[in-house]
Amino acid sequence: MSFTNTNPTATTSWKNLEKLADNRSTLQAYFNADLERASAFSIDWNQFFVDYSKTHIDAEIKASLVSLAKEVGLEGAREAYFGGTTINQTEGRAVLHTALRAKKDADIRVDGANVVPGVYAVRKKIRAFSESIIDGTKKSSSGQAFTDVVNIGIGGSDLGPAMITEALGYYKNHLNVHFISNVDGDHVMEVLKKVNPKTTLFVVVSKTFSTQETLTNATTAKQWLVNELGAAAVGDHFVAVSTNLSAIEAFGIQAENVFSMNDWVGGRFSLWSAVGLSIALAVGPDNFEALLEGANNMDEHFATTPLENNIPVMLALITVWYNNFLDAQSEAIIPYSQYLHRLPAYLQQGIMESNGKSVDRDGIPVTYDTGNIIWGEPGTNSQHAFFQLMHQGTKLIPAHFIGFTNPLHGNQDHHDKLMANFFAQTEALMQGKTEAQVREELEKKGITGQALEKLVPFKIFHGDNPTTTLLIEKLTPKTLGALVAMYEHKIFVEGVVWNIYSYDQWGVELGKQLANVILKEFSSKEEVSHDASTAQLLARYKR
Repeated sequence: MSFTNTNPTATTSWKNLEKLADNRSTLQAYFNADLERASAFSIDWNQFFVDYSKTHIDAEIKASLVSLAKEVGLEGAREAYFGGTTINQTEGRAVLHTALRAKKDADIRVDGANVVPGVYAVRKKIRAFSESIIDGTKKSSSGQAFTDVVNIGIGGSDLGPAMITEALGYYKNHLNVHFISNVDGDHVMEVLKKVNPKTTLFVVVSKTFSTQETLTNATTAKQWLVNELGAAAVGDHFVAVSTNLSAIEAFGIQAENVFSMNDWVGGRFSLWSAVGLSIALAVGPDNFEALLEGANNMDEHFATTPLENNIPVMLALITVWYNNFLDAQSEAIIPYSQYLHRLPAYLQQGIMESNGKSVDRDGIPVTYDTGNIIWGEPGTNSQHAFFQLMHQGTKLIPAHFIGFTNPLHGNQDHHDKLMANFFAQTEALMQGKTEAQVREELEKKGITGQALEKLVPFKIFHGDNPTTTLLIEKLTPKTLGALVAMYEHKIFVEGVVWNIYSYDQWGVELGKQLANVILKEFSSKEEVSHDASTAQLLARYKR
């Protein structure tokens, strides 16, 4: 297994792609030239159909992108990724969130030891605990069954469980699950207003049990509980997902209510671990296991499928094509499902925290763009908001449209209207509306002369806007697991091509360090040097 450092701009494929970018055609021209284009630029896998024919790629560009992936060593890197190699080298860790959803008989080794048995031991504990809370056999300190669960975490310890819990709302049981992440005191107090201390379970998620935001919120929640029920109730109402046993014990959480984590799982990829305890509580352990199974199915597809027919690989290479050769700075994620309204926010962390890097794996500043800006909202809401920019603005914005063939609640009239918009928008973004079409429309409405001439420029749509369509049969725990894993592998492929480390996040540290300095300054008279703007703002805050 190998993980080579290759400057992508030095490859033959990169240079070829630069030439191809200068001579690319329009989307409509691609379709006119190839009657088989739609099927040739689509992938049919399991319950997924991925159509990327509405992107500025032809057979030669696709071949060059696949060749680029091979030149930078993607296939060897993929083996290292699944095999437990220390690919997060700046932190000295393997990257094995895939092991969390591996089959029980898998053999995945870190430092010579198979980690899979330990993974399944934690999964067994998650099942037993969540079942006992759901069926009411595990009681609160007041002898009542729990009615509410409050997850306290931040970053991956919040975004992942929160997104999945919302996405699987159709499969939710009777427990009400809430999420506290922001250190803003108004956030924690608003959640506490909604719950009954006698029937609320708190899940504190922090690998080190020292994250400032999480510990502040947990301490506030603990004090609220103690004020209502007394200190003895803490052990019955708090559980922890962490590795810091001494800090957990000092907090008052019982050892049997601690769920372990592994240092080879990054926070933004941790929902598959004990971090997903809130998911299992919200939708039941069977659905949590199905989520893991769906992710494993995508893992196997990514690990074994040739690059040119590999969903995560092709999606990543399309991003590289637009980012590095066509100067697109962002990528829109537009799910046509209200259940997935948190998916864009979740992917913002996953993608931008992973690939927002400016030095390569040798520590040398890169000379090419890495990462891209991720944003989006559900359709059809977004059609009445930022789609104006996509249709008639000046920016090139590749977009992912995610839709489902079958609705969950069976309201076909609503779903037909939703999906009519889904299909129409990708067609409209590609085709646009020509001046001749605008003139014809206006004339049919009886508008002529000077009034027509004034309106024409404003009603032209330039079209040629790229979209990739992901059409999935139904939103289930399995398909959701596969969808999230697909984006995880897309992140990995992009990082390999860009020759960067995708699994550290040193960029989040500096602001935290300065915040600690300023926090100490609030409670002391010690003078700390700041820039003029910050000093002015602090003086105004403290006066």
